[in-house]
Amino acid sequence: MTGATLAVLALTVAAAAFVQGASGLGFALIVAPVAGLLDPGLLPVFVLTSMIPLNMYVAWRERHSLDLRGAGWITAARLTATPGGLALLWVVPEGDLGTVVGAATVLAAVVSLAVPGFVPGRGAYVGAGVVTGLTETATGVGGPPLALVYQHRPPAELRATVALCFLTGEVASLALLFVSGRGRAADLGWATLLLPALAAGAWLSRLVHQRVDAKRMRAFVLAFALVSGLFLMAGG
Repeated sequence: MTGATLAVLALTVAAAAFVQGASGLGFALIVAPVAGLLDPGLLPVFVLTSMIPLNMYVAWRERHSLDLRGAGWITAARLTATPGGLALLWVVPEGDLGTVVGAATVLAAVVSLAVPGFVPGRGAYVGAGVVTGLTETATGVGGPPLALVYQHRPPAELRATVALCFLTGEVASLALLFVSGRGRAADLGWATLLLPALAAGAWLSRLVHQRVDAKRMRAFVLAFALVSGLFLMAGG
């Protein structure tokens, strides 16, 4: 990886950590398309590894707003679906993974923008967990289904609960990826190297997360995801 590539990735990680720390979603939607363009081999291990410390921080920072019932249902469904996400990695050639990530990102953004408000129940929790287990294990992108479930809940509840669901799922996905031989140790190294950028973005989010307009931030993230996903598909 060249110095210029590393610098672009560092700036992307810092920006994504800020956005997710402030709004509750967006890290994978921002980082996965950029990482896919720079080096498709970074997906999904680099994205999953980078998100672990970020989600630990956000879940702890807003632990008093956690929806433990919803998180429990989502996590159970997500863990059940994780092997299906691994199966997608075996089916899709590595050279086509960027296109798959782009398509998944665009679809997630469109659905997130189009779905009307609703009160989540057990079915919504389980459905979001299953889809997240498939897409996050295969591509590193799993936030949109969770954002759909919590998009009309208080921002602190969304941030804390989505972070906790991400955290448990990311650990499970990474363990399965490495046990099956689909993980690269080098991707762990890149994620470790970029921890300062991640920490900077997370720290900045602490300054604004209680004042940020969550609706505008969410619209920005999804618009960025739509554009970057289309670009990634075109590149594939």
